[in-house]
Amino acid sequence: MTMQFNSKLAPYFNDFVALKLACGYRYTSEQTLLKRMDRYFLECDCSGESVTRSVIESWTSKRDHERPRTHRSRLWITIQFAKYLRSRGVEAYVPDSRLAPISRTDFVPYIFSHSQIRSLLNAVDNLRFDSRGPERHIVMPELFRLLCSCGLRISEVLSLRVCDVDLDTGTLRILDTKFHKDRLVPTSWAITERLKAYSDTMKFCQPGAIFFPTARGSKYDKRTVYHLFRNLLRQIGITHGGRGKGPRMHDLRHTFAVHCLERWYRNGDDLNARLPLLVTYLGHQTLLGTQRYLQLTPRIFPDINQRLEAFFHDSSSREEAQ
Repeated sequence: MTMQFNSKLAPYFNDFVALKLACGYRYTSEQTLLKRMDRYFLECDCSGESVTRSVIESWTSKRDHERPRTHRSRLWITIQFAKYLRSRGVEAYVPDSRLAPISRTDFVPYIFSHSQIRSLLNAVDNLRFDSRGPERHIVMPELFRLLCSCGLRISEVLSLRVCDVDLDTGTLRILDTKFHKDRLVPTSWAITERLKAYSDTMKFCQPGAIFFPTARGSKYDKRTVYHLFRNLLRQIGITHGGRGKGPRMHDLRHTFAVHCLERWYRNGDDLNARLPLLVTYLGHQTLLGTQRYLQLTPRIFPDINQRLEAFFHDSSSREEAQ
């Protein structure tokens, strides 16, 4: 995705975005921020030769309604772009990064119990027919099962196409993930059988068709699924803490990881052999990503703490040595 810029600095915006894309960044939300910056520069009638301190400070000042994280993102992109302008010979003021220090968060993921997961899936199974989305009551039960049973990211589920779902082998092909990698995700026999029945009902004709489509055949917007998720939580008696406080849909992924570890622990499986499989299955780049997902596990199983700490410490040491 590339946006059109209209200020006198438009050529620099275009080149800056092209540079980021060439380096492998997705640069989607960042382009939206740059578009807003471009519009602001246009309103301020910035020349193509300089960007003054007053303009930059006015642009980067925190808005009353703005969350700290959003403000930090806007500030950091402004700093990067200002430095880029300087490298191209444009006089530009570079704001102080200390204006938006990184704030620590005490957010703790919500880990659903097994009974809550069953209640959630039961609620989505009982969705009523909606004329605005005639197939929503067919699509959503299977979509939520992949979130709960495979630990997929919501973006990964929504991007699945018919050709990515191998119903013969029970394998999902996840393409161009968060870390620009592809991976294969096997599903259980029960999930595969449900997906076969779902595919028969949907009567897909094109391999490139979206596997969980809207009425128009396009991908569902994450906000639409999130809104449904909130309604389902309300139905099963789980209170939502408000924006940014959860439970979030991503907490289903955290829950999947914790439940995997719980099952292995109760079965007496070798965690040294099992945890690398979980890292690969979730599509993480390193063990650190998976370690964050399991941060609550010692609270649930206090006696597992030493085993986890030993595993992650040894694994980190091996990575550093390499």
